Parts: sequence; C-alpha cells; structure tokens
Amino acid sequence: MASIGAHSAGKRAKNGHETLTASPGMTLAESLRQRLEGAIAAGHLEPGSRLDEQEIAERFGVSRTPVREAFRLMAANNLVELRGRQGATVRSIKAQALIEMFQVMAELEGLCARLAARRVSQAWGAEIGEIHQRLVAAGQTGDIDVFYDINQEFHEAIYEASRNSFLADQTRRLRNQVAAYRRRVTRMPNRIADTVREHEAIMQAILAHDPERAHSAMRDHVNLLGDNLLDFLAAFE
Repeated sequence: MASIGAHSAGKRAKNGHETLTASPGMTLAESLRQRLEGAIAAGHLEPGSRLDEQEIAERFGVSRTPVREAFRLMAANNLVELRGRQGATVRSIKAQALIEMFQVMAELEGLCARLAARRVSQAWGAEIGEIHQRLVAAGQTGDIDVFYDINQEFHEAIYEASRNSFLADQTRRLRNQVAAYRRRVTRMPNRIADTVREHEAIMQAILAHDPERAHSAMRDHVNLLGDNLLDFLAAFE
C-alpha cells in the first residue's frame, strides 16, 4: 500500500505504526476515515491504489472492524471503490468526468472567493498574506510537495473566509475527490509560476472587496481552460 503520509491522528511509534485515537465527537472509524481522506487529498494515496485492510489495521493499532467501516464511509463520499473480495481501492476518475468535476469545482471555489470578498476581515488579510509569502518561497525552491500543501492552505483560508460552512464543506468534499489530479496539474510546466500569479490576483480582488473580480479570478484559476486543458489531457494519458 502507498504511504499514508506524515500527519497523524494519533501517536507514531518507532516502528512506523501509529496508535489511532478517536477525535472528540467522532467514532474510531470516523477518525480513521478522516486520516485516510487526508492522505488521499494530500496525494499520498494515488488513484487506483489498493487499501490493504489488514495492513491499515496494523498500522493504526485497531481491529479490522473500524477499517471496514472507514472504507464504507469513504465509498459514500466517492473516494474509494469497494470491490468485494478484492477489497477497496482509491477511486480513479476518467478524463471526461474529471474535466466536468473541475468545472463544478471552479464555480464552487469562485463562489467561496465571491463571498470572502464581501465578508473578509482585516485580520484575514494578514493571514492570507503570510500564506502567500510562504507559497512564493516554496515556488522558488521548486519543492512541489511543499508548494502543493501550502497551496491547499491558501484555498482553505478562502473557504473559511466565505463564512458559509455548508459551501465550504461541499467544496472540500469535491476537492478531496479530485485532489490527486490537482497535484498532477501542479506538476505541469510553468504551473508553479502561474499559480503564484493567479493567487496574487485572487488575493488582491478579495482584499479590495470586489466580489465579481474575485469570483472570476478564482474560477479561471481552478478551471482547466485552453492550453492548460490540452496539457493536462496529455499528462493524464
């Protein structure tokens, strides 16, 4: 099974295994689901990867029962496919469906940016500015994994700034489904420089309290258009 990544919902033992404990208000299965979904969103579990029930149970120090329940919860969120005796695999998405999902994602994120421009506080400006500066620094080092993680922070800050918890939750759900493919987009030539420039435009529109410009800038940033679409399809194949 692919690496689940560095972040832990419990304590990491010296042998690489982790002791998973249920988060407040969540069952053990829900905490495990959150952990595995985070690994998918971060790109540590690639589409098509098999999720080994026994290995995951041993890694997190739990029985196989919460692992099976976590798989069922993830299947309900369209993140994994359950294949009977073959077990669970991270869901793969065909190119046409993925393009359609990116189109919807662009509108959801655009709406988050629109609402953020209407509702953002002064304190948020300092927060997003700090995230953006770290993104610029990561782009200069060329470390795509660090860049991608900070990029996620930037988008998450805008979801929160929308002050619409339902919209933020729906946007995250779709983001998690396409996360591994968004990471592939980040690896496209010139994409890091383009992302930094586009984030700057989004940030400035929000801070200027310009909802229309913020929506348009974010929508164009997320959507796969023109040459970006052709480049993505070439990499996808």
